[in-house]
Amino acid sequence: MDDIVKAALKKWPNVPDCYGWLALDARGDWYMRDDRTQHAGPFPKAKGSRIQHDKLREFIERNYDTDDHGCWFFQNGPQRVYVELEAAPFVWRLRAVDGGPPVLRSHTGRDAVHQSVWLDEHDRLFVATDIGFGIVHTLDMETAADAVEQGHWAPEAATLAALAQRFGHQLSPQSLQAADAHLAR
Repeated sequence: MDDIVKAALKKWPNVPDCYGWLALDARGDWYMRDDRTQHAGPFPKAKGSRIQHDKLREFIERNYDTDDHGCWFFQNGPQRVYVELEAAPFVWRLRAVDGGPPVLRSHTGRDAVHQSVWLDEHDRLFVATDIGFGIVHTLDMETAADAVEQGHWAPEAATLAALAQRFGHQLSPQSLQAADAHLAR
């Protein structure tokens, strides 16, 4: 986490959390979701505006983390901005290695070591790693297929909901927050 973010947390410790305004799609793209977009439907049906500014993307990715409930967020100074996920908290890019399994790197630029591989009901490929759970980027499916054919990876079948439960992440913190608010009534 950036030092400036840590300092802001100390200075303003009680800033309310933000839900529904930021999302991550299955290709590692970030989206801002204003009120109009949120009213148009849930993510990814209504995506919003893709964040293209490199420095803003880098800032989000350096300050991207998870809470105790498996909800992923961007710590924006003193405010926690929860992230709507299309598929998983990480998006893996793969680099082929002659004779070995592919090297994985997250959309946030972190290297990871493969632990298990999963295929969901939509035939999307996911990898559990030492740093977390993520979906393989569509541009890297040929490298992933080679890893399966060479016997480096053996995908297991599971539903997206079962994978979220097994690996402890929430696709929609906003929905979870709304359900908690309803139960508190």
